[in-house]
Amino acid sequence: MDAPDLTTDFCGVRLPNPMVLASGILGTSAALMARVAAGGAGAVTAKSCSLAPRAGHPNPTVLDWGAGFINAVGLANPGLEEEIVILQATRQRLQEAGQGVKLVASIFGTAVEDYAVLAERINEAQPDLLEVNISCPNVHDELARPFAASCPAAAAVTRAVKRATAIPIIVKLSPNVADIAEIAHAVEDAGADAIAAINTVAGMAIDIRARRPILANREGGLSGPAIKPVAVRCIYQCYQAVKIPILGIGGVSSGEDAAELLMAGATLVGVGSAVHSRGVAALGQVRDELVQFMAAEGFGRVADLVGLAHRT
Repeated sequence: MDAPDLTTDFCGVRLPNPMVLASGILGTSAALMARVAAGGAGAVTAKSCSLAPRAGHPNPTVLDWGAGFINAVGLANPGLEEEIVILQATRQRLQEAGQGVKLVASIFGTAVEDYAVLAERINEAQPDLLEVNISCPNVHDELARPFAASCPAAAAVTRAVKRATAIPIIVKLSPNVADIAEIAHAVEDAGADAIAAINTVAGMAIDIRARRPILANREGGLSGPAIKPVAVRCIYQCYQAVKIPILGIGGVSSGEDAAELLMAGATLVGVGSAVHSRGVAALGQVRDELVQFMAAEGFGRVADLVGLAHRT
């Protein structure tokens, strides 16, 4: 039997495999993203950027609590102008490597208009895909809710970005909502080309001896193996609600984890926290383990796994 085919079509973009470096993990420089690409990724996602540089929260910002991470980095980034330079340099390195690895830019804003400006300017860097991060704690109304918390707000951002760019957009959703499928359907109706599910799960850790929250921001986003069942459930529900493809993210640290997200309905699989434990080669290792699983189970194409749990 021939080796399983991992090539993946996503929003008209062809990737050599479905493994995607998640946003916020090593996506801060062209050199780092090129290293991850060489290690076996099918695509790399840059860290989310805003219009102006952002310092983020004071330390401590990241806690390894044993079953994953809780972080409140605060979306630190150099701002749009510097991000365009980073994206252009990364794109050049990926093209020179000739492996077909794709580049995903990521943006976030504090108002709908911010997203429109960011999307229009990001066109200069010519990324292959654009992640629209609406699931970080961005204020959009008097209730200080993230854009991903309501259908009208999520749809408004999606429409603004679609008007500003022809790059396929992936709207990143939050698990911290009552009905993620409802939000997914709203952004699909507003023109999203794909969705990403999920961002981090809201969490907190307390130092019981100091009698205070550990993170400077008190609350943070939970990632890593502990959230994989939440990701699987959200992907499964979104797959039932929309026809656009899904980038599944959350707790993947092995090839079997990747297969589980694919069977739930993901077309691509994001890998983030596993990079901390397995290094820059984590995506290539997960890819190879996925190949081993597919060969053992008789799957010839990665596309054969997508949504399989809905058909059996």
